[in-house]
Amino acid sequence: MNATRPDPKALPSELGDLLRYWRDVRGVSQLDLSLEAGVSQRQISFIESGRSVPGRDTLLTLAQTLDVPLRERNALLLAAGYAPMYSEAPWNAQEMHSVIRALERVVRQHEPFPAIVMDRHWNVLMTNEAAPRFFDCFIDMAAREGPRNMLHLIFDPQGMRPFVADWDVVSRSLLQRVYRESVGRVADAGTERLLDELLAYPDVPHDWKAHPVPSGAATMPVIPLGFVSEGVVLRYFSMITTVGAPQNVAAQELRLECMFPADDETEVRHQRLLTAHSRHR
Repeated sequence: MNATRPDPKALPSELGDLLRYWRDVRGVSQLDLSLEAGVSQRQISFIESGRSVPGRDTLLTLAQTLDVPLRERNALLLAAGYAPMYSEAPWNAQEMHSVIRALERVVRQHEPFPAIVMDRHWNVLMTNEAAPRFFDCFIDMAAREGPRNMLHLIFDPQGMRPFVADWDVVSRSLLQRVYRESVGRVADAGTERLLDELLAYPDVPHDWKAHPVPSGAATMPVIPLGFVSEGVVLRYFSMITTVGAPQNVAAQELRLECMFPADDETEVRHQRLLTAHSRHR
């Protein structure tokens, strides 16, 4: 549905627009929302028309029912005249200490395969040692200006793009992942901007939305991401981890991506590649 996204810094009079936006995004009628949330359809209608402002608990119930991301729940609360409920402290704030320690353990234990922690826009926040070592086998990572973004690294002709096998299939699947893995399954302004930047690179298929299953995709349960090294394709797939039951914005928006070899040959060649690279440093 192509609903127009309201300004997240909405004024109180725009609460109805925000609620209507999320209801439209989820494809839920006022009646459906009323039945699922236990809030009268009349009250929902009054909120959307600006005739009434709901209590804090009622508003949070509606947001929970509509699966509104935590950052946007804060916007709803502000629009209704309430203080934000969910902390928007940065990902490395003290309150995130236990989560960060857990992520550090996971990425460390994933050696010798790349593990990368990213924010909602695929910006790299943390990696294990294997991640930069692996990409360094193809390009000079030190020459790339920060902050690093995983998708820009893959799509950039000066980055990993020349080494990506099956580019048409991979690029389409990655662009589709941007939408599929958006927080709350909604592409925010930053995600839309990222997509525009990726589509500005050469040889990127602009009809990627029209091909949910890229032609020529391998008969595997996943679409592998292949990198060509010395004429041989190393194939990997990813497993994505998110924080369960997040209670602040940063925790909800973190994404841990762990790369695994898709076949035995890749596992053996991966080890050889990293070993050879270490010897030549």
